[in-house]
Amino acid sequence: MALNFDKMGGLIPAIIQDADTARVLMLGFMNQEAYEKTLATGKVTFYSRTRQCLWTKGEESGNFLHVVSMKEDCDHDTLLVQVHPAGPVCHTGTDTCWGEKNEQPVMFLKVLQDFIDKRHEEMPEGSYTTSLFRSGVNKMAQKVGEEAVETVIEACNGSDERLIYEGADLLYHLIVLLTSKGYRIDDLARELQERHSDTWKKH
Repeated sequence: MALNFDKMGGLIPAIIQDADTARVLMLGFMNQEAYEKTLATGKVTFYSRTRQCLWTKGEESGNFLHVVSMKEDCDHDTLLVQVHPAGPVCHTGTDTCWGEKNEQPVMFLKVLQDFIDKRHEEMPEGSYTTSLFRSGVNKMAQKVGEEAVETVIEACNGSDERLIYEGADLLYHLIVLLTSKGYRIDDLARELQERHSDTWKKH
C-alpha cells in the first residue's frame, strides 16, 4: 500500500470492522509505525493522540483485534481494517464504541458448522452427532427427509413456535449430511449467492 500519512500530520484514520458481521466496531488512528506493527503482529496497533505513543488494542484487557484484512480507500489516506475481535471492543465493556451489539444470529451457523466439523473429525463417544455420522449417509438423508416433513406439517397445521423448532432440526441435520459428504453450509450459501447474480442460469 502507498498510504498518505501527510494529510493529517502523520496520522490516518483506521476504521475497524468485524470481518464476519460487517459491524463497525471503532475508529482509531495509525501512524507509519503503528501501521507497520499491525502488519507485523497481526494485531491492531494504534497511535494514541492523547498519550502520544503506540498502543496495541487488547494489551491490557486481552481483547485483541486480530487482523483479517486491511484496505486503503481511493485517496490512500484511510484504512478499513477487518478483524476478528477477541472480546468487547470499547473500554466501557460494550461490543462497539457506539454501544451496539456485535452479533447476528445467522452467524451462529458458522459456529455450528465448525462444531459439527470437529465432531466429524473426533467422533467422541456419547455424542448424538457422532451417532448420526456412524449411521451412514442413507440414514442421515432419511433423517433430513423426516425433519423436512415435520417442518411442512408445522407450517401447514401447527404453531409458529413449532415451525421454528422443526426448521432448526431440519437445518442441523442437513448440515450433518453435508459434512458427511465433504461439504459445508458455506457451499449452500455460495450456491445461493451465485443464483442471486443476474448472470446465473439454471442447470
